[in-house]
Amino acid sequence: MGSSSNTNTSGGGSDKEEKEDKGKGKDSSEPSFKEGDRVLAYHGPLLYEAKVQRIENLEDEWRYFVHYLGWNKNWDEWVANDRLLKLTDENIRKQQELEKNQVVDKTVKSGRSTQHKLKGANADAKADKDDAKNLVKGKKRKTQPGTEEKEKRSSESLLVSQFPLTLKKQLVDDWENVTQLGKLVKLPRSPTVDDILKRYLEHRAKKDNKINDSYAEILKGLRCYFDKALPAMLLYKKERDQYTEEVKGDISPSTVYGAEHLLRLFVKLPELLAFVNMEEDALNKLQQKLLDILKFLQKNQSTFFISVYDDRKGGQRRLTSPASLQC
Repeated sequence: MGSSSNTNTSGGGSDKEEKEDKGKGKDSSEPSFKEGDRVLAYHGPLLYEAKVQRIENLEDEWRYFVHYLGWNKNWDEWVANDRLLKLTDENIRKQQELEKNQVVDKTVKSGRSTQHKLKGANADAKADKDDAKNLVKGKKRKTQPGTEEKEKRSSESLLVSQFPLTLKKQLVDDWENVTQLGKLVKLPRSPTVDDILKRYLEHRAKKDNKINDSYAEILKGLRCYFDKALPAMLLYKKERDQYTEEVKGDISPSTVYGAEHLLRLFVKLPELLAFVNMEEDALNKLQQKLLDILKFLQKNQSTFFISVYDDRKGGQRRLTSPASLQC
């Protein structure tokens, strides 16, 4: 950049030199990333691991179409060079630091407002219970013209920006095992989604010294969402045959699947919540409760999530081996 500046001030550069300097100021020579590269991409204030799927040069500037690993393809987008970083140890530390600062900042803001919230605790509890019922019923939100996009951004903000980093990595590992390595989560899982939600309700009851009705309603809604969303949007293509084998008759998916697929539901929640009929303030409170459930999953990550996926082909070979046929 320094040499370009000197050429311009001297006034003696040729037309060719001026064009070359202009190109250096943009991004026209070579792309910084190529298709298939793994990168860290800014989405809001945080960095997420992503994969470059396509590149293009638009008006002498390179743009990259990225897929955020472990996230639904609806989040895929075109980004400029300044939104991407190389996947290095140094940049991963930067990603972790941003995540930590986000949590600290949220805690400070929460602490400042606690004294005001306590005064209206009873009223808030009733409002939260009503909002939770809306989640269970799945009512579509009423919107004013021109506010839909604003509300959608609001519903995305908390769950996306504060998604625990270790759970994001869990999603990426899950995606790689199933889609890249052809492995599956061995079913039925233990603990199941039902078990996990029950344990969380017990956890809240101990923490609050009572059974919180609003949390009970939210968990009921989550279970309902999970059972309906699993076959429609939570399964990878390679998992569909397994679903057909395991979920038959009146069996609920929440009694068969576990934390791996429950975590995928949380990725879909921002777009599902965009259609829930509640005010923005109530929606934010609901998201805070959902984030608390995510933190419970994170706290129990080693217990709830599997570390080894099932190789179905390998399993079939083991079943037909001589040793396994002995009586």
